[in-house]
Amino acid sequence: MKTLSIRQPWAWLIIHGGKDIENRTWLTKFRGRLLVHASKGMTKQEYAFAAEFAQSIGVTVPPAAELLRGGVIGEVEVVDSVEQHCSPWYMAGCKAIVLRDPRPLPFFSINGRLGLFDCPYPMTPNKETPTQ
Repeated sequence: MKTLSIRQPWAWLIIHGGKDIENRTWLTKFRGRLLVHASKGMTKQEYAFAAEFAQSIGVTVPPAAELLRGGVIGEVEVVDSVEQHCSPWYMAGCKAIVLRDPRPLPFFSINGRLGLFDCPYPMTPNKETPTQ
């Protein structure tokens, strides 16, 4: 199944916080269900920026230590890829992947990659402890 790595807390916001846009520097022709992979990396500054932005539109993000990282956390449907959008999640000047119907999944650890990548699904969850 196609998969996209997204840094936290943005990945959490897609699955749980109503984020209907994933900002990128590229467009995609892909449409359909996509696994959301929460990247391992997340700096304090990245977390603070995203949490403050989410708060400005009425969404509260969990504390950084509670966000799962380094694996798949859910799935979402890709319905379009655009160069501008009216969603509050859209960042001017970016290209965007338009999303709908997020669904959380049981966490399973897998290494992320750049761009869209294939992930075997369903797969047996890795017994490693997720990176916090």
